Amino acid sequence: VQLQASGGGLVQAGGSLRLSCAASGRTFSSYVMGWFRQAPGKEREFVGGINRNGGRTDYTDSVKGRFTISRDNAKNTVYLQMDSLQPEDTAVYYCAADFGLTISPVRRSYDYWGQGTQVTVSS
Repeated sequence: VQLQASGGGLVQAGGSLRLSCAASGRTFSSYVMGWFRQAPGKEREFVGGINRNGGRTDYTDSVKGRFTISRDNAKNTVYLQMDSLQPEDTAVYYCAADFGLTISPVRRSYDYWGQGTQVTVSS
């Protein structure tokens, strides 16, 4: 599986962005998909994830109520809708695919990673 993330950019605090992650291959619906982010000088952290059929999502506490993950298995794409963005959301955002059964916040659970897209939120 190859993953291509896009949609990052510069936005003012309080604004919104929608990230997309397009996957190659015909087994996209077999993967749990996750979003992670990495700010300068910090560890890569779990943002949220979505299960195989899109019926369940999970988020880290800092983005609950602001970020929404969805997927379109027909288009082999997962999305991260980010609203009410804050400067502390500034990071490189990565999508990742996990051949497991449940959403995991652990980096090593994920088998494939996209290249990352930069999100910068100005105050």
